[in-house]
Amino acid sequence: MQEIGVGIIGTGFMGKTHALAYRAVAGVFPESLRPKLVAVADIDEDAAKRAAAQFGFARASSDWKSLVTDPAVEVVSITTPNRVHKEQALAAIAAGKHVHCEKPIAPRAADAKIMMEAAEAAGVVTQVGFNYIKNPILGLARSMIVAGELGDIVSFRGIHAEDYMADADVPYNWRVDPSGGGGAIADIGSHIIGMSRFLLGPIVEVIADLRTVVGSRPVSPGAAERRKVEVDDIGRAIVRFERGCSGSIEANWVALGRKMQLGFEVTGTKGTLVFSQERLNELHFYRAGANPREAGFVRIEAGPQHAPYGNFIVAPGHQLGFNELKTIEVADFLRAIAGGEQKGPDFREAWEIQKIIDTAIQSSKERRWLAVS
Repeated sequence: MQEIGVGIIGTGFMGKTHALAYRAVAGVFPESLRPKLVAVADIDEDAAKRAAAQFGFARASSDWKSLVTDPAVEVVSITTPNRVHKEQALAAIAAGKHVHCEKPIAPRAADAKIMMEAAEAAGVVTQVGFNYIKNPILGLARSMIVAGELGDIVSFRGIHAEDYMADADVPYNWRVDPSGGGGAIADIGSHIIGMSRFLLGPIVEVIADLRTVVGSRPVSPGAAERRKVEVDDIGRAIVRFERGCSGSIEANWVALGRKMQLGFEVTGTKGTLVFSQERLNELHFYRAGANPREAGFVRIEAGPQHAPYGNFIVAPGHQLGFNELKTIEVADFLRAIAGGEQKGPDFREAWEIQKIIDTAIQSSKERRWLAVS
């Protein structure tokens, strides 16, 4: 099995998730390229050294540029704050590396477009961290929609709600810094926007209402001084899809009690599908026309019949988790590098998602419908 050198920039939540996925992928997908963990970089050199010791990277550094230019590194995973993605990705692309970048890939669509065009011109493979759509049960939902099992789609309701920013004393950080783009609409809204596109295709028009709930945050943990917040805590949008139906999308990171309410309801003329990441191994299907005495939602449980579930677990009902979805994402990425199908989402898809985010932000400012250009 051919090895491929991997470097990861960033050692936080997503950096660790990427490292776990690269370590697992060859065992779960035996036909995959075999990742070799060459280098890890973090602005905190001690954090980089800890990650190297934990996951088995050959070297650690506080200098991400040395990682990008290392000839042994063939793939660069970027798990840093949004505002530095562009610089790091462009440097990796210029060095001829394949790039796996967390979402959103850039603060604004114009930056995402530059990154996408650079990658396509260089002929490198890109992957963006929308791993929730790698869920086999989401693949089933998409195939049911494509096959017409729901009939003509008439509506979509989507939400991504969590509560990690609900506490007003959470310090000001990169998530609420406008130099990194929007707030909740970009940070978690990108997931449900991407999921809606995965299921139903392009969004062509948006009217949005974005609200800041927590008006200021401490400049540092425990500080009395506070800094004004200028990005949204809650973003809501009505969207129109190119296919003709409309829908609603909400992004909310101050939803107390919610840890991962990423879900949707798709309704057609023949049936409805319902999904929530809170129960990510289940899909609920209502089929029209059943005997009223027996009508209701049927729970479809993920199992080996929903590829690639069976690569992880041979028995139904034992359930996949977040890190398994990231491993599937990495497997798709490595397969594309090896010359297989590019399943993405790649930088072009991330650009399309970012255009919708930018349009929603502008629509909220102008209080009107706007086309996604």
